Amino acid sequence: MGRHGKKFIEAAKQVDPERLYTVEEAAEILKRISFAGFDESVELHARLGIDPRQADQAVRSSVVLPFGTGRQVRILVFAAGEAERVALDAGADYAGTDEYVQRIQDGWLEFDATIAMADQMGKVGGLGRILGRRGLMPNPRSGTVVRDIEDLPGVVRELKGGRVEFRNDRSGNIHVTIGKRSFEEDQIRSNALALVDALNRAKPSGVKGIYCRKLSMAMTMSPGVTLDIADTMAKASAATQ
Repeated sequence: MGRHGKKFIEAAKQVDPERLYTVEEAAEILKRISFAGFDESVELHARLGIDPRQADQAVRSSVVLPFGTGRQVRILVFAAGEAERVALDAGADYAGTDEYVQRIQDGWLEFDATIAMADQMGKVGGLGRILGRRGLMPNPRSGTVVRDIEDLPGVVRELKGGRVEFRNDRSGNIHVTIGKRSFEEDQIRSNALALVDALNRAKPSGVKGIYCRKLSMAMTMSPGVTLDIADTMAKASAATQ
């Protein structure tokens, strides 16, 4: 821990690395030990027992957090004609296709999420190398490729209101922002449980053995707090019944 500053070291002293905490305890501790001079993000991290090299063990899904992420989400919708108007009326920040495909190819990335009408994916597909590695590519599995124009406003509102996508990285881990330090403890708790429930539901059929090996919560600048997996999973399941 020598590479960390004094404030981090003092905060870390208040977290027992050998203990498994409840999600309620983790929310309270993180708010108490936070020392950054800005409204830090609250993050949930999961180490999964998957082989990320196997296609049938990939984890990718989305969840609507009850209290949102605490940040403004800029949405780009790839749409044309009437769908473009519907997207803007629903609250999208940008809508269109040809213009934005070109701008993205030229290096423009001033948005946080994308949606595409299915009839525009032929034009959007070429952006995979740019958007895919940033987690911004529209995908049917995450509900961001829309076939019916009537469904478009709902998808826009969900993304604006707190819907987040998650997927495993190359090491088989999940990292998701679930709120801000300024959130109430119960809001952090509710968002964490919603994500854990969605993560559990997204378990691939190809996974054998233990699916979730470690859960932890942290703020942008804070040490992590390890969660009791069994307790958290049980509470997440109960919260959605």
